[in-house]
Amino acid sequence: MRDTSRKLFDEAKKYMPGGVNSPVRAFRSVGGDPLFISKAAGSRIHDADDNAYIDYVCSWGPLIFGHARYEVLKAVAETAKNGTSFGASTPGEIMLAKIITGIYPSIDKVRMVNSGTEATMSAVRLARGFTRRDKIIKFDGCYHGHSDSFLIKAGSGALTLGIPGNPGVTNGTAADTLIAKYNHLDTVRELFEANNEQIACVIVEPVAGNAGVIPPVEGFLKGLRDLCTENGALLIFDEVITGFRIALGGAQEYYGVTPDLTCLGKIIGGGLPVGAYGGKAEIMDTIAPDGPVYQAGTLAGNPLAMAAGYATVSLLKNENPYPQLEKKAQLLEDGLKDVNSKFDIPIQMNRVGSMSCRFFADEPVTDLDTAMKSDTELFGKYFNAMLDNGIYMAPSQFEAGFISVAHSNDDIERTIDAHEKALGMILN
Repeated sequence: MRDTSRKLFDEAKKYMPGGVNSPVRAFRSVGGDPLFISKAAGSRIHDADDNAYIDYVCSWGPLIFGHARYEVLKAVAETAKNGTSFGASTPGEIMLAKIITGIYPSIDKVRMVNSGTEATMSAVRLARGFTRRDKIIKFDGCYHGHSDSFLIKAGSGALTLGIPGNPGVTNGTAADTLIAKYNHLDTVRELFEANNEQIACVIVEPVAGNAGVIPPVEGFLKGLRDLCTENGALLIFDEVITGFRIALGGAQEYYGVTPDLTCLGKIIGGGLPVGAYGGKAEIMDTIAPDGPVYQAGTLAGNPLAMAAGYATVSLLKNENPYPQLEKKAQLLEDGLKDVNSKFDIPIQMNRVGSMSCRFFADEPVTDLDTAMKSDTELFGKYFNAMLDNGIYMAPSQFEAGFISVAHSNDDIERTIDAHEKALGMILN
């Protein structure tokens, strides 16, 4: 029973649009009412009715060590004793910046912000200021936050809810955003040819994580690097999801391709709101106060977020959990595939490291077009069946799932068992 969550949702709708502060939380695409979470620890979350679920959302990726990791909570608690925010510089900002620049060779300097949206928005402004060009290239189905420039053919909640057009986005802004097809390098080349010396940057999720999980095909990221270099444009990797998630050095380490600017978030906040963008010094020195490109934030570098982020990144660096995460993710994938073979239901499994997605589709999913062929109605039934069997997933066909260090082999076995039960339920 989830009566308390239902009552809370009814109350929330009186005071917040749709009863939520982020659209996908509303469960519109899967039916039913959203959960209201009261507490969490390790791999489990508990709703307001104290139902426990094995969690594969992990706060949308940042909780790579699971919920309420002791070292992270300790860092936040000790920092909070001295105050929560000052609107001034703190030593914690330097500590986090130093460890990030030490891990990412592409980042000489980094600027902290408060969200992934701020990071991508600021990186694009910087690219425009540095190159003195106006147009940008983004990819259909990729999501870089809710800044105006990024909501043209966006992924994540905009894709999940099927929001048409770009309400609230001016025609001028839309005209400066050029759309290419993810994993189709020829569409990028054509845009460069048609807009000679007008394109400031190409921004891409190196692993698309907001239309489900869609890995880059071989040569795609390197091809983007080459095209940007040839045309004097900057290459921006939006690693808000992949940064520190699929490898310590993110997708650029995983695939061996170096961007000009990198956007980070989620994990570098250890579960608290944060974002960052960084790159080579000659580009970053264009930002105020050293240069003319203005960007600011009263709460940027918030001491609590810096402490949580530093604790999390330090753990990642010292413990190297990536082989363990890969082993667990592979165990889960193999178990799910074994179950899939028992049912006459088309399911495509996409995975990169500890992020993955199950598409209810007949053919492999390699871009937005193939992702959109997924049976979202069937996914909604599957989602609710998994929920009834104690598994919490992203309430959308077009979002990534995450595994954490805290997920045990028993959690994985329970998930595989729930998967089999859920497929049986949706066939009846």
